[in-house]
Amino acid sequence: MTARSSVRKAVIPAAGLGTRFLPATKAVPKEMLPIVDVPTIQLVIDEAVRAGVTDVIVVNGRNKHAIEDHFDHAYELEHTLRERGNARAADEMAAISTLVRLISVRQKQPLGLGHAVLCAREAVGDEPFAVLLGDDLIDNDADPGIGQLIRVHAETGAAAIAIMEVPAGKEHMYGIVAGDRDAGGRMRIREMVEKPKPGTAPSRWAIVGRYVLPPEIWPHLANTPPGAGGEIQLTDALRELAVSPAGMVGVVVAGARHDAGDKLGYLRANLAYALKRPELRDAVLALCREILAGQGV
Repeated sequence: MTARSSVRKAVIPAAGLGTRFLPATKAVPKEMLPIVDVPTIQLVIDEAVRAGVTDVIVVNGRNKHAIEDHFDHAYELEHTLRERGNARAADEMAAISTLVRLISVRQKQPLGLGHAVLCAREAVGDEPFAVLLGDDLIDNDADPGIGQLIRVHAETGAAAIAIMEVPAGKEHMYGIVAGDRDAGGRMRIREMVEKPKPGTAPSRWAIVGRYVLPPEIWPHLANTPPGAGGEIQLTDALRELAVSPAGMVGVVVAGARHDAGDKLGYLRANLAYALKRPELRDAVLALCREILAGQGV
C-alpha cells in the first residue's frame, strides 16, 4: 500500500487498564510495553503508516501521557545523543515524532471497545477508517495486515475485518463470525457473536484486531446497548453492519499474528521479533538453547 490509500485515518483504542500485566502496567501504559526495544503501539502505528494511513486517533484514558510523549520531539535526548556522536540514534528518535499525525481523544469511562471507537467519531468524520487494536500485532514486512483489509474494502465497498480459525474449545474467548466463504477464502459474514458460551459458537472463525469500517458504523455504535460484560461491544454494532446492504467481509490476513495482550503471546512476540534482527538472532538462539538445557529439555 502507498500514501494513495483510500483510508487515511486509523483508530487505536488505548484506554484499557492493562490489568493482565500488573504490576508492570500500574504506571506504564500496556501499549508502551516493549517488543524487544520498540513500544508495542509503535509497531501497530508503523503497520498503519505503511498501509497509507496519515492520521492516527489514539483513544486513551487517564495516565496515558507516555504514549503522546513517545510520539513527540524529545529535544534534550536528541541533542545529547548528537553531542555524544550518536547521530544515527538521534535521527531514529526524531523520525518517531514525524511518523504520523497523532490525535489524542479521551475515553472518560471504561464502557467497552465499541464505546472507545465511538469516542473517535468527531476526529474521524464521514469517511472510511481503520481500527487497529494496540495489543494485536500482525508481522508482515512486505504487505501490512491493515493494508490487506483496505484493499478488500476498496474492491468490495464492504466493511472488512481480519479473521482466523481458533482451536476447538477456545471460541468463548473471541468474537466469532460465520458466513459463506468464496474461492479466494474471503467470508461474506452473516452471523456474529461476542464470546459465545462454550458449545454455542456458530463456527471457529474468530475476529482478529484489525478492521476497516465505513462511516455507516457510527449510528450502529451510537445505538448499541451494553452487551457482554455490561460493556458496549464493537461486535454488536458490527452485527448490524453485516446485515446492511454493503455487508461485511472476513479476511484471513497474511502475516504472523501475535497476541501481545496475553503473557505467553507477549513473550512469543518478543522472541519472534528478536529472531528477525540479524544482530540478535544468533545470540537469542544460543540463549534459548542454554535455558532449555538448564531445564533438562
